[in-house]
Amino acid sequence: MRKMVSSSGSQPLIKDSAPPKRPIQEIPGSYGLPFIGAIRDRLDYFYNQGRDNFFKIRMDKYKSTVFRSNMPPGPFMASNPRVVVLLDGASFPVLFDVSKVEKRDVFTGTYMPSTSLTGGYRVCSYLDPSESQHAKIKDLLFYLLRTRRDFFIPEFHNTFKTLFDDLETELTQKGKSDFNALNDKYSFEYLAQAYFGVNPADSKLGTSGPKTAALWLLFQLHPLMTLGLPKFLEDLLLHTFHLPPFIVKPGYKKLYDFFYSSASSLLDEAEKMGLKRDEACHNILFASVFNSYGGVKVLFPVILKWIGLAGEDLHKELVKEIRSAVKSDGAVTLSTIEKMPLTKSAVYEALRMEPPVMFQYGKAKKDLIIENHEAGFEIKKGEMIFGFQPFATKDPKIFENAEEYNGSRFVGEGEKLIKHVLWSNGFETDDPTVDNKQCPGKDFVVLMGRLLVVELFLRYDTFKANMSTQLLGPLVTFTSVTKATDS
Repeated sequence: MRKMVSSSGSQPLIKDSAPPKRPIQEIPGSYGLPFIGAIRDRLDYFYNQGRDNFFKIRMDKYKSTVFRSNMPPGPFMASNPRVVVLLDGASFPVLFDVSKVEKRDVFTGTYMPSTSLTGGYRVCSYLDPSESQHAKIKDLLFYLLRTRRDFFIPEFHNTFKTLFDDLETELTQKGKSDFNALNDKYSFEYLAQAYFGVNPADSKLGTSGPKTAALWLLFQLHPLMTLGLPKFLEDLLLHTFHLPPFIVKPGYKKLYDFFYSSASSLLDEAEKMGLKRDEACHNILFASVFNSYGGVKVLFPVILKWIGLAGEDLHKELVKEIRSAVKSDGAVTLSTIEKMPLTKSAVYEALRMEPPVMFQYGKAKKDLIIENHEAGFEIKKGEMIFGFQPFATKDPKIFENAEEYNGSRFVGEGEKLIKHVLWSNGFETDDPTVDNKQCPGKDFVVLMGRLLVVELFLRYDTFKANMSTQLLGPLVTFTSVTKATDS
């Protein structure tokens, strides 16, 4: 029987004609009454039960990690909120197999933001690999990452040195420092410098970039958010109708003009690849702001949260590893970072505990049988499949003590388990290609996470911080740092 492989040639995909290994069961769960069922599930998801409990309650009720449910936002915004939910590491990977699932217009789930927010274009994240523009745009993003890779490490050091300088100043003046606010400011600057060699503060965009970007992100993601307003007011405002795009149009134009001027050489290359210049610019903006900047807004606080909660014993081990490797090589380089297995593991464990991208969707291209650890389930062509990553990456049948953060989990033999850290829309041991939907910058994202830990522990022996939750993830407030004693 012919074995299907990904275009990278790394991991075998599910065999189309392979018989099921486990007994076939009917998918449990119910969508409830039309319209009313979807609203009921939406209120449970956001208010009555909360996101994680929403899934746990149903998983316990049906005694299955695969079941039927409605997913927000529901009526008016979504033509069909009905999904088959996957909550385990065995069934989840079907969402990576684009021979089985269509990824057209499912990037944000059962709804799609107005293309007025992206210059009238369906940008790459919303394209299925079968669409001709997908390969051209993803190739352009690969080109950007390839041609700018020599700037990633030095620009990170320059930018985050200043961030930590500011953090120490705030600690001295106020006794605490909001890392998220500093991260928003300096991550935007870093990505502009790393990708295009331009400081936004020196352009017409000035220092408004992070706030402008955050508002634009809100208009795309508000159906999945809560702001803490009274329940029924918030549900009507955020989850029932799309916020009008014209409100953020002036800010988006400022972002577009910045990228149009800053990425001129990249846009020249885009035209050689057969892309229209404005389409390429809207895609570069989306990849830089939504994918990259939006990603590190969440990822960096997540990493600091879990390493902070792990305590001083892990900090001491990271200090020893990082400073020893840098002292040996005399600088921070890619090869130096590869000599830091604990640092790598600590970052991957944070990605496992709290993936920055929590949702994956795909629409079945044909009748399928998917399997979790216990049974097989039939999914019909056209049905929407939804995977909740934080449950799949904490699957207790794959990871021992799955609910606990273990900074050294992926060191030594444990490195084999990195495959199951599914944050990038693919197995972590796979490579992104133009033929799949895996994040083109997945290796760069992990590199940035590792660089953050390196910069932190080259400078400090340990730190303390308060952790809370905000819209897009953890809020990390530093309360003390202990400066390095052997630097």
